[in-house]
Amino acid sequence: MTTFSHTRRLMQRGIDFLGTEYAVLCGAMSWVSERSLVSAISNAGGFGVIACGAMTPDLLDAEITATKGLTAKPFGVNLITMHPMLFDLIAVCARHKVSHVVLAGGIPPKGSVDAIKAFGGKVLVFAPTLALARKLLRSGADALVIEGSEAGGHIGPVATSVLAQEFLPALAEDYVVFVAGGIGHGDMIAAYLEMGASGVQLGTAFACASESIAHPLFKKAFFRANARDAVASVQVDPRLPVIPVRALKNRGTEEFTAKQREVAGLLDAGAVDMGEAQLQIEHYWAGALRRAVIDGDVENGSLMAGQSVGMVTAEEPVATIMQRLVEQSEAALGR
Repeated sequence: MTTFSHTRRLMQRGIDFLGTEYAVLCGAMSWVSERSLVSAISNAGGFGVIACGAMTPDLLDAEITATKGLTAKPFGVNLITMHPMLFDLIAVCARHKVSHVVLAGGIPPKGSVDAIKAFGGKVLVFAPTLALARKLLRSGADALVIEGSEAGGHIGPVATSVLAQEFLPALAEDYVVFVAGGIGHGDMIAAYLEMGASGVQLGTAFACASESIAHPLFKKAFFRANARDAVASVQVDPRLPVIPVRALKNRGTEEFTAKQREVAGLLDAGAVDMGEAQLQIEHYWAGALRRAVIDGDVENGSLMAGQSVGMVTAEEPVATIMQRLVEQSEAALGR
């Protein structure tokens, strides 16, 4: 049995940080990254992350408990910074002594990083610019995920390859940095490791694993799709700062445009404030995702997928996917 020595050597900092066999995070995908997939990824040597999304504290409590029943390996929780009950969710993580919390979807609000570190949790953050990344890391964040526009779900405007060239030379020597977005093959894992990344994050590659509870029709849509089918949503009104979302194009993509117009109208009429407007958009996505992932409505639901979706061609166990990715990385590093 191979030890994947080249890959593990370059991942060592990430492995030590996560407490895993491989420094491979699974991106938190709402409705998909739940107990079944999260535990399978952790059991396969990676790091599963529960997508809290719009969960209430009670639901998150139950999900963490159930995940603990399926794996003794480390896993984390992803919390959305704009969640109105963020600090209650952090308290749930504290009760469970969750080892790592990912703060996503915006700049962490005042006190949130400290609240996680107070119970011994490690904090992972996202940053779209180098200046913000430095500020967050200086302010107590333990690790950074840089995610490019090729990723699925909420995205920024810059490609992963460009972000990696900008961030890694400046930060990788002093900090734990994971690279995400558009990674579907082990050769890319090897390339980012060689550039100084401590590890990588993949979502789309695991979305259709055997252990994923996603509906068979959702998975079939992924197997049929190619990179060009995963398109970013369009911002209708510049006054409503909606983070673009990458998903497979369908009727639901068009419905989101209409939803933006509706919310922008409410904003204009003074019926809602900006915070409420953005929450309405987030609730729309949560519902649209559920329709696709759980109900199998692949026409009207949201099929969030990264541009690496063309490399997802069959339903396979997580362990098989993980093994292949690491073997590919090892082969590339050994060349």
